[in-house]
Amino acid sequence: MLKQHLQKPEIFLYLFAAAVPISFASWQALINNFAVEQVGFSGIEIGIMQSLREVPGFLAFGVVFLLLLMREQTIAFVALLALGIGTAITGMLPSVMGLYFTTVLMSVGFHYAETISQSLSLQLISRERLPQVLGRQIAVGAFTGLAVFAAIYILAEWLALDYLWVYLLFGCVTIMIAWVMYFGCPHFKGEAEQHKHMVLRKRYWLYYLLIFLSGARRQIFVVFAGFLMVEKFGYTVGQMTLLFLVNGVLTIYLAPRIGRLVSYWGEKRTLTLEYTGLVIIFTAYAFAEVAWFAALLYIVDHIFFAMAIALKSYLKKIADPADMAATAGVSFTINHVAAVVLPFALGLLWVVSPSLVFIIGAAIAFASLLLSQLVPGMPERGMETVFSTS
Repeated sequence: MLKQHLQKPEIFLYLFAAAVPISFASWQALINNFAVEQVGFSGIEIGIMQSLREVPGFLAFGVVFLLLLMREQTIAFVALLALGIGTAITGMLPSVMGLYFTTVLMSVGFHYAETISQSLSLQLISRERLPQVLGRQIAVGAFTGLAVFAAIYILAEWLALDYLWVYLLFGCVTIMIAWVMYFGCPHFKGEAEQHKHMVLRKRYWLYYLLIFLSGARRQIFVVFAGFLMVEKFGYTVGQMTLLFLVNGVLTIYLAPRIGRLVSYWGEKRTLTLEYTGLVIIFTAYAFAEVAWFAALLYIVDHIFFAMAIALKSYLKKIADPADMAATAGVSFTINHVAAVVLPFALGLLWVVSPSLVFIIGAAIAFASLLLSQLVPGMPERGMETVFSTS
């Protein structure tokens, strides 16, 4: 029965969606405590480590050149091995250089796995079913993340298991799933042989811009929204963990429904809803003075992340089938341009006025809203924007 299920590309993609957060969520949940308690990191080393972690995302376009050496499913296997091994050996190298090394290894695996996951989803799933399958993938990832957090709490708090064994356990689980995916699943073929060189097409310009602005917006949320909760409203570790749990549960429930919404409404209307909501949310962040209201914004903001399905669906409809892998790599690089620049620049602005940081976030969301109006009601190849003539 299991072997029969492994013949389906959707099952392969769901396994992929589970394998990544098993390692990444465990690495993320423990890394700050491990870095301080075991390695003696200060703020300087933490900053360097986080910058190093973002570099592989910026270099995600390199996945195209790996296609010269191996098939995409092989790259997926290697990426998951790097992610799993990087996580598994983190506790074995409790030194500054050791943690830098394992962070980069883990991050290379994570970012290349995410890139290949997007590429294979776009290739293996029909345009009609893609939003729903993407929604289910997000739900699988969210459920896996919740299970990892719960397991870590039991292992660390109840069983007092050392960091070395916790990291080793979750890294090895990712490696085992990668093994099942590679040796248990057939080689799935997409619509076309993928290009093995960089692809930047003028007619994808709107997608590139929306992806760039999405990355900028996400950085503001990831870096500063949580920081606001702690600095301004005094949220404890327990309260922040509770917010993460609420976000995870809501994502499990809502992500598949958002996928169906994209199929029913279309990309333009979904993006319009997303960006309108984000303009309101970021503006509200700037003037929030009540802790419970800020928490509500944090939860709603996180829900809107799932609407990124609409951008992937838009790409599926406008891109040549042979462009999917190359465009997935390029889009990850474009998305991470903001990750290199914004945290430092806006961190300086934060000292002057935290509200201005979120006003900039609202302005970015408003720019996205304006650009989304250029998405056709029924996008397709040759009809990428409202200005296109098929």
